[in-house]
Amino acid sequence: MSPRAGSPGPHTLAFVESPVQLLNVLEWAHLNAPGAPEEPGGGLTLVVLSPTDPMTRGQLRRMAELARDEGYQVRWEEARGGPGAPFRTIGGLTPLLRRARRVVMGDPFSRYVQLLLTITSARDLVVVDDGTATMEFVAQLARGERLVRWHRKGGRPGARDLVFAPVSSSARRRLTPGGRRRVEVFSSMPVEDRPEGVSVTANDFAWTRARFGPPRITRGADMVGTSLVETGVVDGESYLEAVRTLAKTHGATRYFAHRRESTDKLHRLAVETGLEIVRPDLPLELIARRGPVGRTVLSFPSTVVHTLPLALAGTEVRVAVCDIDPAWLTENASPRAQGFLSGVTGTARDVTRLSAVTAV
Repeated sequence: MSPRAGSPGPHTLAFVESPVQLLNVLEWAHLNAPGAPEEPGGGLTLVVLSPTDPMTRGQLRRMAELARDEGYQVRWEEARGGPGAPFRTIGGLTPLLRRARRVVMGDPFSRYVQLLLTITSARDLVVVDDGTATMEFVAQLARGERLVRWHRKGGRPGARDLVFAPVSSSARRRLTPGGRRRVEVFSSMPVEDRPEGVSVTANDFAWTRARFGPPRITRGADMVGTSLVETGVVDGESYLEAVRTLAKTHGATRYFAHRRESTDKLHRLAVETGLEIVRPDLPLELIARRGPVGRTVLSFPSTVVHTLPLALAGTEVRVAVCDIDPAWLTENASPRAQGFLSGVTGTARDVTRLSAVTAV
């Protein structure tokens, strides 16, 4: 077992559905348990609720290998492998949930995670970053609102939302501290409107910096992709034009694709911009820290404008973020989209802010 792993106290069960969530569980464990003595029933078990997307699954498998290298137990669940998969997964996890003293989760908006929260009686609940959604989760919890992802905010609840509403309400109550129940948010995001009783711990990517790098820095610029087109927030043609202009202006040569970006969109980007499309096999924080990485990293408003400056602290890499022009938003974008994206950019530290680009 790695000396960094130790034992994070009474048995801890962590649920992750994305590579970034798994990375942030490792960061949380590194901060909370370096060198801690073994305890009966102690340790960390990471449960991967595997999605079906091949790129996400590939990154999760690589991250699971790193977790095992650190000495943690990893349990891979084919949680979406057919109609009966949820019942098998929940049935198999119920004994672990009932024994766990602490539950760590990466996505409190996940219906899967919300359902699992109704089973556990753990007194300690920890929410680690799932990107910028963490900012919205904390704000909604503070306001006592139902848990809804920011890009869906403002739409009418669908039939599935209404059926699942009692479970979601129960999860929100469990994520509200009270009595002997403690709730922690472990985040690299700026946390405002902190709910009463919720503790907030800063994630500075200490594990990433200790484990990887420093990177070799190239003279050029790299671009970071976003799934804002795939989530229906930004118009595809406007996004393509913005990428083309940014790449030409800053001399970018590589485009690190988001794991949710469509193959068709990436093909068009490669053909029409000349950028080399890179599909990372690990979260970008680890890819950048291992290097090589451009001296400038260009991004639109996203999680990486908060996390990359931390992961690359002590290097000469400059992270630059380009604002989203309101004209790029689709008709179906949430009424809160522009304000939320501006907030993501405006609260980022140690970044260079670029104005929204126009067509050339």
